[in-house]
Amino acid sequence: MGNASATRFIFIDNLRVFLPMLVVAHHAAQPYGPTGGAWPMFNPERAAVLGPFFAVNAAFFMGLFFFISGYLLPAAYDRKGPWQFLIARFQRLGLPLLFFSLVVFPWVLYHLTARSGSFWAFIGQAYVRPLTLEVAHLWFLVHLLFYAVCYTLWRQVGGERKLPVTLSFRRLCVSRYGAIITYLFSLTVVTFIVRINYPIDRWVQLFGCLPTEVAHLPQYLSLFIMGIVAYRYNWLRQISRAQGFIWLKIGLGAALLRYAYSLGRERLFLADVLAGGGWDWRSLVWSGWEATICVGLCLGLLILFREKVDFQGKFMKILSNNGYAVYLIHILFVLYLQFAMADLSMSPLAKFGWVTLLGIPLCFGCSILLRRLPFVRWVIS
Repeated sequence: MGNASATRFIFIDNLRVFLPMLVVAHHAAQPYGPTGGAWPMFNPERAAVLGPFFAVNAAFFMGLFFFISGYLLPAAYDRKGPWQFLIARFQRLGLPLLFFSLVVFPWVLYHLTARSGSFWAFIGQAYVRPLTLEVAHLWFLVHLLFYAVCYTLWRQVGGERKLPVTLSFRRLCVSRYGAIITYLFSLTVVTFIVRINYPIDRWVQLFGCLPTEVAHLPQYLSLFIMGIVAYRYNWLRQISRAQGFIWLKIGLGAALLRYAYSLGRERLFLADVLAGGGWDWRSLVWSGWEATICVGLCLGLLILFREKVDFQGKFMKILSNNGYAVYLIHILFVLYLQFAMADLSMSPLAKFGWVTLLGIPLCFGCSILLRRLPFVRWVIS
């Protein structure tokens, strides 16, 4: 079975700088637009343009994170072996997850949301009685840990050796549009079926331990698996520049159309509400629309960065080394900036812009300082 080139894909490192920045912007917008998710604070005035901003982001950026994570997984396993691989996964994913969930998030939530009472009373009410553990945006790490265990078990039973026989991946030539369109159509149908009972923004605990927005699980899980397969068959080098740019245009066109549709509605945010799920033709339309944005932007951005940003100077290397730490810590800076601006007389878009513009350099600067500490560098190297 062929492997991807052993050469490090610099363009993926550079893409992993852009994606955490987009995550910072996405969370910076939460109090100022029509989000359906929970957030510690909300601005009384909302900006309609942030509705499609949330929808377009949710359509692709976490899916692209999962694809890249799946893509990088086989090489790490091949290099370390099963036990060292799992130890390294726990070191990089599990330790930050435990630290933030047990130490950081309780204090932050108490400081930002508690109106009265002691810290321990707050902990008893928010954590002990419901027996919950707040992981916030680090749900992504929980999934990656679970998938790493599943991948290890699959490799131990010889799963990868059966790929060509059971799934015929060699015949799914990505240079042809048929395979991609088939995936897009399949993702549309499965997403629509799942959202009949699990609309967007409804979270559940899968297997009692996986915080999951089920509405997007078909996208996340399938792209994670596709990333593994893409590595084994070197798909990212086989997809042509022309095909990648065509899909990028399709994804951008579908995203811009989403903005035009939402902002053109007479009733504010109606489009966002109707796209949530249920047995509704509008949910089917949005499932296909979202899948088109997902496939177009995920594939298009990968090829765009491969063709245009497959190099790295000193500054870009520093940013790429700190992208993961920025993902871990950004929520703290975003929340405190949002609360600091709560009483300012500014439009919601202006507040969103300032939180984003201040939050991104603050997060990278803090990450650079934190990674000078030996233990931090060892955990998230």
